Amino acid sequence: MSVRKDPKKLLIVSNRLPLSVIKKNGRIEFKKSAGGLSTAVSSLKDTYNLTWIGWPGIANEDLTAADKRKITKEFKAQNLIPVFLTKSQIERFYDGYSNDSIWPLFHYFQYLASYSDKNWNGYQQVNKLFAKQVIKNADEDSTIWVHDYQLMLLPGMIRTSLPDSSIGFFLHIPFPSYELFRLLPKGQEILKGILGADLIGFHIYDYVRHFLSSIYRGLGLRHTFGSLVYKDRLVNVDAFPIGIDYDKFANAHKSERVKKQLEVLEGHYKDKTIILSVDRLDYTKGILNRLEAFEILLKKYPQYRRKVNLIVIAVPSRIGVEIYRQLRGEVETTISRINGAYGTVDWTPISYQYKNLPFSEVAALFIRSDIALLTPLRDGMNLVAKEYVASKQNRPGALILSEMTGASDELPEAITVNPNDINSIVDATVNAMKPSTKSQVAELKKIQQRLKNYDVYAWAEDFISSIDETKKVQSQKSHKLIGEESLAKIIRNFKKADKRLILLDYDGTLRNFTSDHTSRKNSPTQKIKKTLINLCKNKNTKVCVVSGRPKEMLDKWFADLPVSLAAEHGGWIKNDGEWSRQDIFWRDYHSQVLDLMNKYSERTPGSTVEVKDFSLVWHYRNVSSELANVRSANLINKLSEVLEGSEFEVHSGSKVIEVKAKDTHKGTVVDDLMAQYKPDFTLAIGDDYTDEDMFRSLPDDGYGIKVGLRETDARYQVTSVDEVIKLLAKLA
Repeated sequence: MSVRKDPKKLLIVSNRLPLSVIKKNGRIEFKKSAGGLSTAVSSLKDTYNLTWIGWPGIANEDLTAADKRKITKEFKAQNLIPVFLTKSQIERFYDGYSNDSIWPLFHYFQYLASYSDKNWNGYQQVNKLFAKQVIKNADEDSTIWVHDYQLMLLPGMIRTSLPDSSIGFFLHIPFPSYELFRLLPKGQEILKGILGADLIGFHIYDYVRHFLSSIYRGLGLRHTFGSLVYKDRLVNVDAFPIGIDYDKFANAHKSERVKKQLEVLEGHYKDKTIILSVDRLDYTKGILNRLEAFEILLKKYPQYRRKVNLIVIAVPSRIGVEIYRQLRGEVETTISRINGAYGTVDWTPISYQYKNLPFSEVAALFIRSDIALLTPLRDGMNLVAKEYVASKQNRPGALILSEMTGASDELPEAITVNPNDINSIVDATVNAMKPSTKSQVAELKKIQQRLKNYDVYAWAEDFISSIDETKKVQSQKSHKLIGEESLAKIIRNFKKADKRLILLDYDGTLRNFTSDHTSRKNSPTQKIKKTLINLCKNKNTKVCVVSGRPKEMLDKWFADLPVSLAAEHGGWIKNDGEWSRQDIFWRDYHSQVLDLMNKYSERTPGSTVEVKDFSLVWHYRNVSSELANVRSANLINKLSEVLEGSEFEVHSGSKVIEVKAKDTHKGTVVDDLMAQYKPDFTLAIGDDYTDEDMFRSLPDDGYGIKVGLRETDARYQVTSVDEVIKLLAKLA
């Protein structure tokens, strides 16, 4: 008899739960929240052991202890876990940092964004509360899916406590260009928080591109086709355009309630062209521009008066915030003025409703409307556009859509407009009233098939499966990581060997990189020195530090230690107390290369040129990432032209470009020491491209260890300098 395996645990984490709490006359009531995410998550219940964590929508101060127990009990029955927040936390985290800093900036209204340390601290505090609940309810096999701009620090916080967990993050609003993002105080902390996820998702590739640019320019992280390595962990970044519950809207015309609403609309707007505008009342939606365009249409084209109606549905949003109250006032004043100027006894140009309509009424409006006018100034996706199209089953209709919405990428058949160009909106509206019924239906059918194939359920499954795929790739990338068994084998073979040779790179291997390669902070710590001394106590163990550093610096650091030294990648070798050098002559190339590097250094702030005996190095660790990318690529091309056909070559390393002789590399150090010492145990550890020559020169039974998870010829890998020191200490 087979044992049924329990479904995998999936934790959905968002600011709000799909069930809100309301307190009326001292009694607790529960209200379901509608939305695309709720619909998407509902489709996952049959596949996963699903738990949803979020805020229940009510402040702590409004609840008694008994209320909290009741809420927790009711939520537990539905696999919901509340994160209770105080009024102060809500004000600073949600109203403050999330909606006064992030929301306007990410929607390109930077002049409306405000920043305060108090709100930032509140944002951090609430993200920590969410992290506490996630960590409490997750296990090592859980998949954790974090949503939206309110919780951008959360993936990083979870990663700290659950380093091997599967984490996805999806942003439901636009991600701005770097020029805007850089205005955000604590922006690097936000980026690092998001990078705690294994998979990072956005609606469209434009937002992906902006994010990748921001982490490159802000954190210096490069990507390859959306994949990057952060803290020795693979992170994937991709676009996942959220869909809708297609069947719900496509079949709406069959509902009796919808049919009744449709009859009312047909009677009231008989022989009228209906233009529909449905939005939250938010400054990002461009409602005032829309009204201005409609007013110009009535003025410029009087033949449409008494024949066209604009229906404006404005869903209340952030009612208590002053700028939203002002916007409502402006919208209602504008509508009143237009109706007063152009309306007649039997015709009101604009019908306006400031409320959240039930599905049957919205669906009927979608079906009956001739034109959907959706022109946000900036919108992450705009699902209303998709819902309108899905509702138009075998009925004509035109979609006028802002090119500043994510949906415009998916709906190329729509009439796209620049929402800031009022006249283009007028022209688009006039043109939308001209096409034939057949052509409109044909265009809509193309979009409908696409929306049906990638609906909200497919979106959710796609994202979750992409998290799993990312974890598989991570596992493949980390298959060389040293485990307990491999480590025990190395130690065992080390101890039983008669002669041992250990070759160690320095920067990035024994010591972490610093911003200034000439700084004293680069010198070996006492712990490093003690470990090397202990390794050399046995006369049958030879240790050699193999570095690209000049011999003078290695002498200064290691002269008092019983270790051999190889400077400038083997150009100089100090064995048994004396330095010996390779016979390399620069001839004419030295001055040409040096002049070129100096020229680039002079016009690239933060870069320096290092002159060595066997190489010339252009360092750019302190150059801004974007400039470094351009300058380094150009310098490599120029140097390659100069050195073509010579015995010298250009190498690109960790924030350095180096020119050295082709025959000067760390592999020759291995060959020389192997021939001289004839060890029966060999270990080489390094982190850079220069260390690959060392790994390739090892005997078949030698052990090469790469620091970091990049591609390597080494047999094993470790993730940090600390792991190297621990390994050497165990050998010692």
